Amino acid sequence: MEHAILENYIEKVYGYAVNRTYSREEADELAQEILFIAVRELPRLREESRFEPWLWGIANNVTKRFRRNLGKQRAMYSYDTLEQLPYEDEYFQEQEEIYDSLRTKIAMLSGIYRDIIVLYYYDGLSTKAISEKLDIPEGTIRWRLTEARRKLKKECAEMKETALRPVRMKVDIYGTGNYDGIKVPFPSVYVNDALSQNILYYCYEQPNGVEELAKACGVPAYYIEERIENLLKRKAVLEISKGRYQTDFIIWSDKYGIYCEENAEKALMPMMEKLLGALDGIAREAAGIDFYKAEKSGTDLFYLYGAMAFWYASERYCKLPNPKIPENYDGYEWRYIGNMETGKHHRTAVSRQNCSNLGSRGNYHHTVYGISGMESRPPMYDCYINVCEDILSHGSTEDIDAAACAIRDGYITKRQDGSFFVTAPSFTKEQKAEFDAIADRCLGSLMPEYSEIVSNFISGYKKLFPKHLNDDADRMCQRLFPEMYAAIIEYAQRTEAIKRPSPDCCCDVLIQFKKN
Repeated sequence: MEHAILENYIEKVYGYAVNRTYSREEADELAQEILFIAVRELPRLREESRFEPWLWGIANNVTKRFRRNLGKQRAMYSYDTLEQLPYEDEYFQEQEEIYDSLRTKIAMLSGIYRDIIVLYYYDGLSTKAISEKLDIPEGTIRWRLTEARRKLKKECAEMKETALRPVRMKVDIYGTGNYDGIKVPFPSVYVNDALSQNILYYCYEQPNGVEELAKACGVPAYYIEERIENLLKRKAVLEISKGRYQTDFIIWSDKYGIYCEENAEKALMPMMEKLLGALDGIAREAAGIDFYKAEKSGTDLFYLYGAMAFWYASERYCKLPNPKIPENYDGYEWRYIGNMETGKHHRTAVSRQNCSNLGSRGNYHHTVYGISGMESRPPMYDCYINVCEDILSHGSTEDIDAAACAIRDGYITKRQDGSFFVTAPSFTKEQKAEFDAIADRCLGSLMPEYSEIVSNFISGYKKLFPKHLNDDADRMCQRLFPEMYAAIIEYAQRTEAIKRPSPDCCCDVLIQFKKN
């Protein structure tokens, strides 16, 4: 009889084992033993109609032996099982590959049972949502959930009572890497489930052990162990000492925003009018550059000019330490960054994301500045940048598929006459150099005073970060040099010194950094 018939019973065998053991390790081991004997003896079963009672007979005998000899090696108790069915060791050696395949599937199956428990009780997902997430029929999800609940009745009850109010955070990355988000997911995908987020939260301010984390998160300890193993592998936590773990990246919370609200604007007030005057001067002069303005208003461009000018000033004048980001496990230089701010308090921040077109093109950056109160969008994929470069240079593109996607995502629009329109402003290399010269004329003389103010502000800000994250804290504090622009903007809007941007304005730009 073909061994393939056993594959159809893997899930049932595992469910049988779950109901007759007291831990997932025991269930894995018992299910594998049942399959071990079944693989060995199957060639001697002649009638397929007798397969199912034959299989459960084996399962019953193996379970009896398993309970009596718990902890013994496979060879010691499998030899005594079903003595009336003789076999040859040499024959079974040929079936080892089949058994190994089934054993691997059992291990995978047991993992799915555990995942379903966490997704249902901890993430709060419905069986339908779990079905979609794991790409498993909903009926199968319900069956597995029932089996798991029957075995883990006490643990599930505790999870339902205590774990449906977990903290929520968003985990992202900063640095460099070639990810498309789909075929090559961003690394944060692998540490962004609800239980991992809670472990990371409880390990942020101080190290904790598995038992402490299990109590804090409201789940059995072995669930914590599994997540810790993955978080170590993904370099999201450190083992500070034996069995004690601490989160290895910054998690933003309201305490950082509260500090900024209480101190940022106050720190800048002695030179606020001079900074606003410099921004006005930059806007007036930059308007005279013949760059592609994407039909944006002078008010909307004012915000873009300011962001570009402060980042230029940072690159030229900032002396704050900015440690190099180390190479991570995938060969790229990046770090995680977490966020669990409530939105009630705002950090002084202007995020900046970049993407470049690759390969032989490699001529343009797409930069998106995230300013509070303005629309935002992800930086373009490299193929979108290629299409925009084609349109800006020649008015058309041959890459129709990429153009269609860029239109769908709002980076390009198609006019009624069939022409393409790029929605982001664009600077050539020469135009960007002209802009930088304007920024330097308007801001350069203010930089000594501004640098001292930012350094004093940072001296208190840095104390909010855990000490073991000193390099990360230095990077975040160095970014405050250009990001204090956000405090200037908020003050100017509140005092009506500047107009607010249009509701759909996005502060992004294409910048040529080399020529063909």
